[in-house]
Amino acid sequence: MNDIALTVQQTARPHGFPTTGDFAFVESPLPEPAPGSALVENLYWSVDPYHREMMDDVPGGFTLGAPLEGRTLGRVVASRTPRLREGEIVFHRRGWRTHSVVAPEESRPLPRFDGVPLTAHLSVLGGTGLTAYVGLTRIARLREGDDLFVSAAAGGVGTATGRFARLLGAGRLVGSAGSAAKAGYLTREVGYDAVFDHHAGPAAELLAQVAPDGFDVFVDNVGGEQLAAAVGALREFGRIVRVGTISQYNTPDAPPPRFDHADIVEKSIRMEGFLVSNYRDVQEELEAFAVPHLQSGRLALDETVVDGFEHIVDAFLGMLRGENLGKIIVRDISQTPS
Repeated sequence: MNDIALTVQQTARPHGFPTTGDFAFVESPLPEPAPGSALVENLYWSVDPYHREMMDDVPGGFTLGAPLEGRTLGRVVASRTPRLREGEIVFHRRGWRTHSVVAPEESRPLPRFDGVPLTAHLSVLGGTGLTAYVGLTRIARLREGDDLFVSAAAGGVGTATGRFARLLGAGRLVGSAGSAAKAGYLTREVGYDAVFDHHAGPAAELLAQVAPDGFDVFVDNVGGEQLAAAVGALREFGRIVRVGTISQYNTPDAPPPRFDHADIVEKSIRMEGFLVSNYRDVQEELEAFAVPHLQSGRLALDETVVDGFEHIVDAFLGMLRGENLGKIIVRDISQTPS
């Protein structure tokens, strides 16, 4: 084990799109676990859209000059608590660093499922998959045969939503993505019936082409123009699941979407947002649903894996630019188990 630890710290608040200059890699000696805690050597790191929100000066956001936080998988290498065994692989949120000191209540030993890669615990079995599953089962209350529209369908939540919706018996599935190549991947590999490139024209026109008869559920990762278009296209008793607003993360001064608010009343539309952190009690249900499908091959992983902790900032910025397909994960190629 290396005797030097690396952490990523935020050094400045971005104005618009973040740059590498907003971050710094800081070296320090390996931290020592205090009684009741354990030292974890991290193996896989998740970079997520919500990290961009946390870079701003907001309640609960990242503190300048302090190690950043994020979902991470690692191996316990030194333990001073019987609740965390050396050699055990754990999930925790003290990421963006090569080594973390965690207490048992801050971490979760990972169950190992035959034939399921560890990366699944950061994608379809992690916060990404839990977001998709909760959105469909708790917020949308998906019914068999419901037609769906999913924005940012090629991202981690979008691909998981598409695959879960298929397994749950959804009807027609349409989406938006950031390129024709992504649209092709979604229809060819993930199970979407039609996907439009949102750069190709006004969202309302593009949506009308792929869903001329409307839809029942909109899973919204984007906000903005696509949210406005979806309100107009939803059927009676339609449901909007608000997951994120990535279209405005780097343009906070952009005007809110404009739509006919009468549609909400006249079509009895329900719009609800949620934080996945309030649904951690659904984790075991997600695993019971998804793991058999992963083992049978009915559920595939959509992941973009970047090798090397030194590339974590580049991976994060690339994710914000839409360079990934599915969930983006950073791994330490020299340490990761299969």
